[in-house]
Order: sequence, then structure tokens, then C-alpha cells
Amino acid sequence: MDQAEFDRFADEYDAMHRANIRASGEGPEYFARYKIEDMVKVWDRKNREQPVQKILDFGGGIGASAPHLSELFPEARITLADVSERSLEIAEARGVERVDTMLFDGASLPIEDASIDTAIAACVFHHIPAEEHIALMAEIRRTLRPGGLFFIFEHNPWNPLTRKAVDTCPFDENAVLITGPELRRRLKAAGFDQVDLSWRIFIPGALRAIRPVENWLEWLPLGAQYRTVAVK
Repeated sequence: MDQAEFDRFADEYDAMHRANIRASGEGPEYFARYKIEDMVKVWDRKNREQPVQKILDFGGGIGASAPHLSELFPEARITLADVSERSLEIAEARGVERVDTMLFDGASLPIEDASIDTAIAACVFHHIPAEEHIALMAEIRRTLRPGGLFFIFEHNPWNPLTRKAVDTCPFDENAVLITGPELRRRLKAAGFDQVDLSWRIFIPGALRAIRPVENWLEWLPLGAQYRTVAVK
């Protein structure tokens, strides 16, 4: 999806997303927040001694992740980069503390080398042509500090319900889903030596009381989404 397509859907994105995932029993807020909670858990598990100071939200769109990033990383300055000018206007209107927006030209980020602690791309790469992935991943790697973490969350094409949701979603009309192993391969080709892959979202909202068991299912490649964590 290019800038014009993102601009076209920006004002209706939240409503369309909410309608498309209704069958899951959750709203967009749940899917946005779990990703940031995952980031916090992984960062802490890797025994980072210093708090996160700078975050890149790559392809952050209308800012769905921004409130959760600001709340759960209270000392961080957040840069939300996106190709859609209209999406960035909507993100700015949220008025989330410590969030700066950046219009991305699709190729290079005006960010200093080794200045970002952690970056996230939440369901972004399936909208980007595959031949551009490795170069973009390398560009994000350039901005990360040594030991910095790059989180990518994507839809799992091996999950039939996920495939159905994507196939019926207007703003996913040009999406090309990527398997977890293939995304990991591309990250390694971009220069990341260590890339962890985990599957996420197994239990629908109606059964949310038993969601703690998902912590023991991350090895199972049937979750609705998956997460890669690449270390610079």
C-alpha cells in the first residue's frame, strides 16, 4: 500500500479495523496494547540495565500504539514515522505525551545512527513490497543502538481465521502476508544476527480468562499473529 492508499483509508481506519476484528471478541485497543506489553516483557527479560529513552514506531499510522508506548515506557521519547500525511495528522490530534511524528519518504529515515533504543513495526511489512523489506530493515537497524531491539508483529498466514480477516478487510486489499520463518530470514539478511520468533494470539475474547496459557504456546505456529525480536 502506498501513501495515497493510506491517506484514503486514514479517517476510516479505526472503524473498519474494529468491524473487521469483531469476531475475535476484542477491539483494536487490545491488539495494540498486547504488542507494547510484549515489548516491555522482552526488554526486561533481556536484563536491560537502563530504561528505554528513544523508541521508533515505524509505520505507526494513526497512532494506535502511541498511548500504550507512552504509558508503558514513561521515560521514552517516541518517533512515529509513516508515509501517510493524513494518518500523521490524526496521530498528532491524539495529543499523546512525548510523541513526535515524522513523514517517511519510503526509503531513508532522518534519524541519527545508533540513536534508538528499540523500534516496533506493528503489522506494517505486509503492506510493503517484499523487494523493499531487507533494505528497510537494514535502515531501521542503522538507527538502533548496539544491543537495541527491533520488534516486528505480523499476521500469521498459517492461521485460517487470520487469512479470512485479511481477505475481507478493505485496507488489506493489497496486503501480502509473510510467514514467520521468511520474515526472520529477511531480518538476518538485513544484518541482524540474533532473531527470535514467537507466535501470539491463540484465545478469543470470550475466553480471555484463560489467556495466561498463551505464555506456553508461543512455540506453536498457529497463533493469529507472530512476533520477531531482532537484536543489533
